[in-house]
Amino acid sequence: MRFMMIVKASKDSEAGTMPKEQMEQMFAEMKKYNDELKETGVLVAVGGLHPSSNGIRILYPVPGEPPTIEEGPFTEIKELVAGYWFIDVNSREEAIEWAMRAPDPHGLGEGQIELRQVFE
Repeated sequence: MRFMMIVKASKDSEAGTMPKEQMEQMFAEMKKYNDELKETGVLVAVGGLHPSSNGIRILYPVPGEPPTIEEGPFTEIKELVAGYWFIDVNSREEAIEWAMRAPDPHGLGEGQIELRQVFE
């Protein structure tokens, strides 16, 4: 079963700001976690995303009409994605266990991970 662990954005991730010492610690914790995912064969892919100020949305407001383009930044930070892991596990429970072991993705007590199963 494949799952996407979606790291929700924060004000800091959208602004690209974080104190250097917190960044170094967070990256060290993430590297350790990612290495563990790789070593166990669970990790399919991992990545972080640029802030939504660099993003583009393709909108389909009217059925049958051409889509429109909306340039970032996007305002609803709590709805934005800052990064992700794709994992391949044996059960929903195992996916939850891995998600619970992830370090706080923002390192400030603001982290949030959404876990979604991928259609296969």
